[in-house]
Amino acid sequence: MGDHLTRTPPLRSDARDNRDRILSAAREVFAAEGLDVPLREVARRAGVAPATLYRHFPTKEALAGEAFADQLTVCREIVAEGLAAADPWQGFRLVIEKLFDVHARDRGFTAAFLSKFPRAVDFTTTRDTAIAGLAELARRAKATGRLRADFVVDDLVLVIMANGGIHAASPAARVAASRRFAALAIQAFSTTPSPDPLPRGGRLALQLRR
Repeated sequence: MGDHLTRTPPLRSDARDNRDRILSAAREVFAAEGLDVPLREVARRAGVAPATLYRHFPTKEALAGEAFADQLTVCREIVAEGLAAADPWQGFRLVIEKLFDVHARDRGFTAAFLSKFPRAVDFTTTRDTAIAGLAELARRAKATGRLRADFVVDDLVLVIMANGGIHAASPAARVAASRRFAALAIQAFSTTPSPDPLPRGGRLALQLRR
């Protein structure tokens, strides 16, 4: 009986629809423009009043934390895949390549991943778990002699920040540029850079004169 009294009542169908539209609009807007977009713009894209958005998500942290929960779970799974690799260096490379790909496809997620959301406890806990896994993978990769001894996890955070700043002529070009950047980062972190050619990059929004 006590459990019944404390259980959160289910949302009405119209409230569920509003909530789903808000989350869908937030993912679309944050992915394209980052987290600086005002919540009123998210509400407009979702076709709801700002008051409706705030009833469901009182802060941007709460909205971003839920909007990107699935992507963060993907990041945690990528790190777990790297940790499970028989060769820690290859696992480390895989993590960089896949993380860069996730972040290149979603600019809002990059900003969310690098932000501190004290009220979005689940988001922060999952993100911190992924970072702890990265630190352990780096320790193992160093033990193979393939990862630079002076590498620290902040170095990977730094290149993720740089990766999030890629501006390309199209989403596909941004992903291609990100893959090339991932290869450059791996070369920088390796004690024995590979002579293999870099992946072909995408056309950037700002082109240098040749």
